[in-house]
Amino acid sequence: MHEEGSGGGRHVAGPAAPSGADQEFLALERELTVLLRRARASQGEMAREVHPDLEPAAYGLLVRLDEHGGQRATELACYIGVGKATMSRQLRALEELGLIVREPDPADGRAWLVTLTDEGRHRVGMVREARRARYVSKLAHWDRGEVAELARLLHQLNGGMEK
Repeated sequence: MHEEGSGGGRHVAGPAAPSGADQEFLALERELTVLLRRARASQGEMAREVHPDLEPAAYGLLVRLDEHGGQRATELACYIGVGKATMSRQLRALEELGLIVREPDPADGRAWLVTLTDEGRHRVGMVREARRARYVSKLAHWDRGEVAELARLLHQLNGGMEK
């Protein structure tokens, strides 16, 4: 059994000793927790590099628009995993900063497409290049195959999260 605490008292966590598979998932949970905590802090830094008034969560929206072009707000909300009201508030702030525009969707006049402005594309591009340079520096000792495998596994994990 897993013991927590120190000294004379014993606190037993969980009903039974974890099996091999459970140990693997515990290790995964621990590593993902650290990774996500660091990513959240990093996302805030990247957002501020794009614009000092930008919310950390908005950086992901800008990257998505940079990679996939114009998207409906409902698609963006689904991708990021937020509600319509939150998405609307974030888009309004990005629009006020001159980083995005909303235009009528030619396929459906009732809907709006969100796209990056030239300024938004420029700012996101600069931050993404700086971020890639940091990754290249931090992973310089990794084999390119390992980097590709990590990207593949993270892509697989992210794809599973969208379902």
